Amino acid sequence: MRRDTSVVAAIAVLALAQSACVSSKVEQFREAPTRSVQIAKGESVVILSRGQHGDRETESDFNTCLASALIKEGLPVMAEQVLVDALYPWLEPRTAPLNADALPTLLDRPGVEAKIRAAGVRYMIWIDGQSEVTGSAGGLSCAVGPGFAGCFGFGMWDKESAYRAEVWDLNQRSSVGKVSTRSTGTSYVPAFIVPIPLIARTQTAACDGAAEQLVDLVKPG
Repeated sequence: MRRDTSVVAAIAVLALAQSACVSSKVEQFREAPTRSVQIAKGESVVILSRGQHGDRETESDFNTCLASALIKEGLPVMAEQVLVDALYPWLEPRTAPLNADALPTLLDRPGVEAKIRAAGVRYMIWIDGQSEVTGSAGGLSCAVGPGFAGCFGFGMWDKESAYRAEVWDLNQRSSVGKVSTRSTGTSYVPAFIVPIPLIARTQTAACDGAAEQLVDLVKPG
């Protein structure tokens, strides 16, 4: 009987693993639809996002994921902190732009554009968006007693990761294009003594989708 129970549990876990998947939608809009732009030797891109703390602040780990994905595809990416230090204090939380529409104001500040060019930055990629839990159900109960410890129950939650990337060409002082990505998925945690988390990695899926389209938009030199 114990063997049969183990087999049933294993089948249930495998079924849930197939269900803990992610669906994604990625869209690209080019300001110059006839061709991609190419980054030249010695130039780089930098990823920026809202620095002020708030409900709509983009997670730093998404930017890190995106930077790593772009580097793997051959795009030279400057670390955000390098530019923050070079432009002090204009990218500090109290003075940094709140959105991509504020980038022209940043570039108009005395000395800012010259410092960005001196750093070798050609394209600024502005990121808006975040990941959030949109619903949950179920629950787990854990107990510890003499000679026994374990958890029982079943929990699940839905998560959405939605981001928009806008690419600014510093030579043209204008937007090259935009990429939007939205990934949704449901995670599960069944527990029969030991919890088994089956996580839908929506942020990773959104990162991969955005990186693919950004590389299509800005070709490595």
